[in-house]
This record gives sequence, structure tokens and C-alpha cells, in this order.
Amino acid sequence: GMTTKKTMEKDEENLRKFSSAPVNPGTLTPSSISPSLIAIDDIPNNVMSMEQLKLLPSEFVSHEDPSRPLRHIDDDGQVLTYALRPMWYSVYFILLVELMERFCFYGINYTQTAYLTGVYDPDWNADLTAVEAASFVAICITIAYTSPFVGAALADSTSLGDYGTILLGCVGFYLPGLTVLCFTTIPSSNGEPFNTMALALGVLFLWPMGTGIVKSVVNVFGAKQFHPLVQSALIETYYVNFYMCINVGALLGGILIPIIAQFKITIAYAIPLLVLSLGTAIFLFGSTRYVQPKPRGDMFLNNKNNTEKKKLVKNNTSTNNDLSISAVAKVCLLLVPFNIAYSQMSTTFIIQGTVMNKAYGVLDAASMNNADTLSVLWFGYWIGSVLYPWLSKQQIKFQTTQKFALGSFMGVLALAWSLLVDYMIHQKYQNFLLLSSTNDTITNTSPDISPQISVLWQIPSYTLIGVGEIFAVSSAYEVAFMVAPPAKKALASAVNLFFIGGLPNIICLFLYQNCSAWFENANGRASIHTIGTYAEAHVYRYFALLLGIAMLGVIVNILPPVTNWVQNMEDRAANAIKTPKLSSAATLQQQQQQRRRWREEEERNNDNGESLSCNNNNSKENTPLLVIVKQQETKIEQYQNYLEYGTGPLLHKSGSMRAGPFLKKTNPTALKRQQQYTKLQYYQQKKRKNRQQEQQHILLAPPQTKSNKNNNNKTPLHRAREAPY
Repeated sequence: GMTTKKTMEKDEENLRKFSSAPVNPGTLTPSSISPSLIAIDDIPNNVMSMEQLKLLPSEFVSHEDPSRPLRHIDDDGQVLTYALRPMWYSVYFILLVELMERFCFYGINYTQTAYLTGVYDPDWNADLTAVEAASFVAICITIAYTSPFVGAALADSTSLGDYGTILLGCVGFYLPGLTVLCFTTIPSSNGEPFNTMALALGVLFLWPMGTGIVKSVVNVFGAKQFHPLVQSALIETYYVNFYMCINVGALLGGILIPIIAQFKITIAYAIPLLVLSLGTAIFLFGSTRYVQPKPRGDMFLNNKNNTEKKKLVKNNTSTNNDLSISAVAKVCLLLVPFNIAYSQMSTTFIIQGTVMNKAYGVLDAASMNNADTLSVLWFGYWIGSVLYPWLSKQQIKFQTTQKFALGSFMGVLALAWSLLVDYMIHQKYQNFLLLSSTNDTITNTSPDISPQISVLWQIPSYTLIGVGEIFAVSSAYEVAFMVAPPAKKALASAVNLFFIGGLPNIICLFLYQNCSAWFENANGRASIHTIGTYAEAHVYRYFALLLGIAMLGVIVNILPPVTNWVQNMEDRAANAIKTPKLSSAATLQQQQQQRRRWREEEERNNDNGESLSCNNNNSKENTPLLVIVKQQETKIEQYQNYLEYGTGPLLHKSGSMRAGPFLKKTNPTALKRQQQYTKLQYYQQKKRKNRQQEQQHILLAPPQTKSNKNNNNKTPLHRAREAPY
């Protein structure tokens, strides 16, 4: 008993030394490390150097192309190769395309309402009223956020794939739409009067179709450049960079295009055309470097022929019928109230800002959208780097519905501030009329040149919307990716985009048409781009209606049944995600062969007088007991991590930020029941592992001799412990 205790203590000491010592591939020799300590199941997920590559099993290594040494065989038998540093090998081409595409989209989207109502060029414009312009923009955004379904179908179900779909969206739709839109700004270019048919072709079909097709595929195509197993941890960094490119592009486009449009709208709309042309050329330049998996062709239907799994790698996930596209749609539906408030930044917020004074002579209502982008960048950094890590240390985590509720509450505050700004506009105009009745000089002056409040008063509304995006929209991207079936990620992305910008704008379009009387002046026209006509309208009623809708979103997301339903769905999705591992048959055979080679070398060393002594403190013990301690310690650590952080990995997608445990402390009864269930699973796995180890030890047991004839009454585990290594 004392000998066994000392041996176990020494095994634990050697195990700690091995786990803490730096690994050098050149030192992995039979005499320096036991083969059992090379845990094939614990494959690294951040491989990006040659040193890490040397430690991988041969199944993950490719010798065909030195620049792409990683290999992966998917469920369809496709052999794909990957670079060690995909971010600098191919992904940065995709990120540049996304940055330039967002520059074009937001630059035009922020200025579209003002262009349609004639703010930039009173002599040449579509001459639309406020309601007509808002409806026009709402239709455009609805198409832009509905067309991702087309992109997902082309990428997942046709021979185009992700690469061809991105090219089709840019060359076939996006660039022609920008060209048509640019030509509509040139007076008499399409005849007299203003050609609304050409405008509708460019703004209501070509441009939104292009942006929707590209948007639904580009983020997924970038993530596919990483090895799904040994580089899975690097995908999180990719999505952070992807989200940063979105905001940098939006910020640059939101600053430059509105300022240039105040001087020359044609030049302002020609810049996005040139920028996207450059982005498409950059994307084509990196064509030979992209990993392009073949489409599986099963976006809408489950492909029953895809039942054959890989021989070397298998996925131990269990299929859950509750995890489907309909589940993604139900979760995303909870964010529609906030997204309705989010949609006002390009419509009613612009209408309100047109009757306010420009800041510093150049910052108009369209430029205020940059406050939203800056808010996302600034508060996103502090929330992700300070707030969430602090909550994680306190073992507190926001539930998804709590994030949705908090985001919707930010939308409530933004609309409440818009109501306050609307009151300030009316109050300023009423004070002007009061002064004009007692001052002859002011009486002879038009009310439309009344002193106006500064457009900077709108900054809090945009800022609050940006904070809401951090909590709500980013979480929606993450939930959509996690809950969606593995073969329908692109379709899930399209569904999420539809509920972010498609359905909310359809609802807004319905509200515009039924609340059009609130946007009319005293003459019954919905032309309210001056302070006098705006004061005669009742836009504040529309803001009050939107505030009620956003408040409804807060209430729904904090209801316990809704919270429990979403949490249960996330738990099922997390339990369905397991790290793929080498098949047990292949692993057992490799371990047996490796053990035999090491044993033969040990026997040769024993013959030369160089055998390892179990009582020598300077020697390294390679006994099965060390293997058992290692495996038990690993399982105990995994179980302790489970109790602290929960099941399954935390998926960080599209800039989403998740912190550790729940914001609300877990119910002790539910936690105890969950722990008991987990312990049962743990001991069942431990029992199966011990049986497998006994089989291995039986195969590796020494031959029957006179010295060990009396060992017949001992268990295989005892015989293996006493066997010379």
C-alpha cells in the first residue's frame, strides 16, 4: 500500500512537470515521454505554426502544397487543404471586400432619404414627400435584407458555391445598381423629367439584390478558410475582425458620402461605384488562395445520401429535431421590436434632422448616423473587454433573452429621446411665433428661417441604438449560427438578416401608409422638410407608437416562459456540439502499435543495463498508472469546468460577446439535479474508459513465464502495473 501510494505521488509529480514544461518537437523521444501522454483526443484548435503542425496526427497534415499544409476530409469525402495563417493568406482579401461593400451600402443608405426629397439638389430630384421617401427607403432595405435567401440558395444549392455567388452579387447586381443610381443624379441624363423608373431599377432591384446576395455569403466564406478542427479557435478572431471591418466601412462611408453630397451628389454617388470596383478586383486577385468547398445541395431539404461518415474522423453529435430553421426564426422574431426602432435611423430620424441646424456647417442629419457606428465601436470595446470579463469573474452571465430585453430597452430610450427632441423643435417654433407677434422685424420674416435647434441633439438617439446593437443584434447572429443545423448555416444567416432588416421594414412600411396623416402639414401634403411645415405635422405621435412597440419587446423578452424556452434551445444546441475525435478503432490500433515499439526499445535498453528504475527519482516513469492518473485528472478538470461554465463551447460569431455563467444565479435545486445527471454521465464514461484500458493492458501484457505464473489470480490492471516498461 505504501509503495502504491509513493508511485502514485511520483506519477502525479511527473504529470505536473509534463503539463507545465514547454513542448519541443525535437525532444519527443521514446525515452523522454510516454506514448500514452500524447492525447490524440485533445487535438489543439489554434494551430498556426510549424511547431504545432509537427505535433498533429498525420491525418491532419497534407504534403501536397507547402503553403497549405493542413488537411481536412468533410462528410462528403472532399479533401480540403488549409494554410497555417489563413488571416494573412486569404482572409484579408475577403475582409477588404466586406469593408468596401459596407462603405458603399451605408454611404448611400444614409443619404437616400435626403436625395429623394430634394435636400441635396432642389432642381433635380425625385420630388418625393416625406412619407413617400420613407416608404421608398423601407422597401429598398426590405429587399436588401430579404435577398440573402437568394444568396444562400445559390451558395448552398448550385454549382456557384460561395465564391461564385459573391462574384455574381458584385458584378451582376451591385455594380450595375450603383451605376444606374449614379446616372440618375446627372440632370437630363435619362431625359426630362426625372426618370423614376431608372431610379426604381437601381434602388429597388439591382443595388439591394446585390448587397443582400453578398451579405449572406461573405462572412460564411471567410470562416470556411479556417480548418474546422485544428483552427476552430481562430474563427472567433476572424469574426471580431469581420465585425470591425463592417463598422470601419460604415464609419468612412457615413462621413465622406454625406459631406460630399452637400456639394455635389453626382460625385458622392460615383465614389461608391469606384470603391466597390476596386474591392471586386481585390477579391479576384486572391482567387487561387481560397478554400472552396463544393456545395452540398441540401439547403432546404436534408440530403439522405449524406449518411456516410469519415473513416478517420467522426462526429459524436446527436441529431436534435428541435434544432431547425424554424427555431432560428422564432428566436430572431423576439428582436423585431428593437429592429423596428433600429430602422428609424435611415428614415424618420433623417426627416426630423432635416429641419435642424447643421453642426459646424457640414454635419447634417445623414452624418448623425456615424454616432451609431462610433457607439458600437466604443461601447463594444468596453462591454467586451471590461464589463463581460468582470461579470465572468463574478460568475455572472447574461442570458440571451436578457440581452434582447436590454437591447430593446435601449431602443425605448432612443425613441423617448426622439420624442424629447421633437418637443424641443415644436417649442422653439412656438417661441418664434410668439416673438414674431410682438416684433415687426420678425413678423416680416418667413417662419421657415426661424432659429432652429442643432442637429447634435440627435446624437443620444443614435448612441442608444448603437448600445442596443451590441446586446441584441450581435447576440442574434450568435444564436442563429449556434441553433441552426450544420448543413444550413447560410440559410440561418439569411433568416437572421431577414428578421433584422426585412420584416421590421415591412412593418414600418405598413405603419407609414396607415399613419401618413401624422406626416402631413396644414395643407394636407406630406412635405415637411422645413421647420414651419414640420411643426404643423404630428410626427411625435409616430415616435410614441414606436416607443410602445419597443416596450412590448422588452416585456416579451423578460417573460419566464420565453426565457426558459430560449435557454433550453441553446442548451440542446450546445450539447449537440462535440469536438470530433479519431475513431476508437483507429486510436486503439495506433496506441497498441506505438506501445509495442516503445516496449521493444525498453527491453533493448534493459539488456544493455539502461533500464528505468521505478525507485529512481531522476528517471521518467512510463507506467500505465501515469496514464490512468492523467486521464482521471483530465476528466475531473473537465467536470469541474462544466460545473463552473456549463456544457458545450461558447460560440462567438459576428462580434458577439458572451460572458461566463448566467446573470441570474442558478436555482439550487435545478443545479443539483443537473450536477447529478452530469456525474452519472461522467462515471459512465469513466467505466467505459476503464474497460478499454483493461483491453489494452491485456494485449500488452508480458508473455507467460515462471516469474509471473502466479499472476493468474491478479486483474489485468494489476498485471499491467507490474509489467516492465
